[in-house]
Amino acid sequence: VLSSSLHRLVREFVAQNNTSQIKHVIQILSQEFALSQHPHSRKGGLIGLAACSIALGKDSGLYLKELIEPVLTCFNDADSRLRYYACEALYNIVKVARGSVLPHFNVLFDGLSKLAADPDPNVKSGSELLDRLLKDIVTESNQFDLVGFIPLLRERIYSNNQYARQFIISWILVLESVPDINLLDYLPEILDGLFQILGDNSKEIRKMCEVALGEFLKEIKKNPSSVKFAEMANILVIHCQAADDLIQLTAMCWMREFIQLAGRVMLPYSSGILTAVLPCLSYDDRKKNIKEVANVCNQSLMKLVIPEDDEMDEAKQSLTLSAEPTSEESLSKPEAASSGESLSELDITALNQPLSFPCSSERIQVTLNLDGIVQVLDCHLHDTSIGMMTRIAVLKWLYHLYIKTPRKMFRHTDSLFPILLRTLSDESDEVILKDLEVLAEIASSPAGQTEGHGPSDSSDARPGPVELHIPARASQLSSSGTKSLECSPSTPTMNSYFYKFMINLLKRFSSERKLLETRGAFIIRQLCLLLNAENIFHSMADILLREEDLKFASTMVHTLNTILLTSSELFQLRNQLKDLKTPESRNLFCCLYRSWCHNPVTTVSLCFLTQNYKHAYDLIQKFGDLEVTVDFLTEVDKLVQLIECPIFTYLRLQLLDVKNNPYLIKALYGLLMLLPQSSAFQLLSHRLQCVPNPELMQTADSTKPSAGYKRTATPNIDYTELLQHFEKVQNKHLEARHQRAGRAEQLDRRVVL
Repeated sequence: VLSSSLHRLVREFVAQNNTSQIKHVIQILSQEFALSQHPHSRKGGLIGLAACSIALGKDSGLYLKELIEPVLTCFNDADSRLRYYACEALYNIVKVARGSVLPHFNVLFDGLSKLAADPDPNVKSGSELLDRLLKDIVTESNQFDLVGFIPLLRERIYSNNQYARQFIISWILVLESVPDINLLDYLPEILDGLFQILGDNSKEIRKMCEVALGEFLKEIKKNPSSVKFAEMANILVIHCQAADDLIQLTAMCWMREFIQLAGRVMLPYSSGILTAVLPCLSYDDRKKNIKEVANVCNQSLMKLVIPEDDEMDEAKQSLTLSAEPTSEESLSKPEAASSGESLSELDITALNQPLSFPCSSERIQVTLNLDGIVQVLDCHLHDTSIGMMTRIAVLKWLYHLYIKTPRKMFRHTDSLFPILLRTLSDESDEVILKDLEVLAEIASSPAGQTEGHGPSDSSDARPGPVELHIPARASQLSSSGTKSLECSPSTPTMNSYFYKFMINLLKRFSSERKLLETRGAFIIRQLCLLLNAENIFHSMADILLREEDLKFASTMVHTLNTILLTSSELFQLRNQLKDLKTPESRNLFCCLYRSWCHNPVTTVSLCFLTQNYKHAYDLIQKFGDLEVTVDFLTEVDKLVQLIECPIFTYLRLQLLDVKNNPYLIKALYGLLMLLPQSSAFQLLSHRLQCVPNPELMQTADSTKPSAGYKRTATPNIDYTELLQHFEKVQNKHLEARHQRAGRAEQLDRRVVL
């Protein structure tokens, strides 16, 4: 009855256009009833305000502030029935006013977001009806104030209440669906909150959030030119490191699309992206999807680094480049990764459509933050807990950066060099191979010859000049007159880091004998492929000549000699040494010989390789003055085995020409006399028994020089001086053995005492 009477009264005031009386009625209903201390009065006030709104009809828009505020106040009432009546009253007010309520949308949204989490099911049901009505009004209107709403949305999106989160996501989905509302412009404001909601415990809410993010990603692909990629990059970096698999996978999928769509716009964020992506590359099959998407991100990001980033003056390095990626990048199809149903469907859809980036007139200043990238890569190499695939990816990045930006990278070489050397002790052969590629590039890049980029460790400086042989094919100049930077990984002109690398590699072998035993040959053989084998052997021999640890020097020489005689990678170098036809080959022989003197048997094998048979015989004659140990006899045994290998086929054939190779036969008999009655003795003895009688081998043309003829000495080599050097080195070894024996004896005495 009261409602009906109030309705008639208000209608009369409307007909009379008596606004003051209308406001007076609303004020009484608000102050004396709706905001009363008595529950029944509050209930009556709410019913009266709703009736008043219905009576006002289309004119209710003039009094919405006065009508809405007291009702919203009742949303906080302790009595659930009153909260329900408030919800019902507001529903009637909004239903009558329709689009006129939009200027008051924020306060309505704020009130509804609280009711969405109301514990009373009736209140929640009533709020849902009001929510649907408000969504219909927003959808059909073109006057929605998105700018004013975003701050409230940004605040409410961080709610931890499940119902409030569901309410927020439902509104985001509605706003996304309205053509006149461009929510994409404000995505940076709410993206972090969306990823937070994606980790909700409720499957339904996660699903809703996944759908919302999927819709945003579709919009981004359709309109990349209007997307604020840079403002969202760090948000994605954070969530790419999330512990929740769905959050991490979704963020990684977004990152993949951002890198491919935005191109070099993402470069300033490379260090953060790598921090997030690199650990994912070592995930096992349980996180296979994340690993695959992370791998695409890593590869795509690597392609963004170009030679133009290597400008010497960093102040002038900002490149004015279009935001669009290259056609190759924009058309590349990333691998599919799925986690949830909707995300999986979204990715499959995306893979079936070529990525495109409309031409944009906007020009973006992009600078490669190389210092940050190197710092991240360095940290990952130092982290012993990271997986093998991550370590390989880090080394690939370093190699790529040395290829694309060598001059800038050489500023970091002194800090990277120690960890790169330590990585040679890695358990994985694949990691060591990649590490060697990086070290080889450092040692051979022309950028390493630039003044000021040389090694900072003065203790590693070479005491004298080094003449490293540069192969003709590698020293050819390009048409512009400068060496091409594109002939990596081994631009063979060795720079200032090459000798430093050789010194430190030998130091590492000396300090880690296990590394030398298990991986030494493997490392040196790979370096011979990546760099110039002659330079490697020449420099190592030169360094070992000054080695104070004579035992290590002998072991290292034995290792190098085995590699030289047996490795297929050294075929060309063996042929070069076999004939000693050029000054370079003779110089190399003399250099190797002086270091090979640390090991008597290897010195003889070098003479056999170079066909210096007379000198080999002279050396074996000196063996009588040496201390013959078990190790010594073992090495002689191994040399006999080597003589029977294909490498020394030419030597065995020369035994047929007894007349012109007497010192070869004498040298072999000398080895036979050194050996005890062992299997090696029997092997060599049988070989020498096959040497033919010189008289039986005479032919009609025996007066002519034999094709197998070998000079007993090579011109320009002072064999007397080499023999004296051998004796000098062996005397040093003898003194060192006596000193070691003396120290061992003193130690035994102390133990007895």
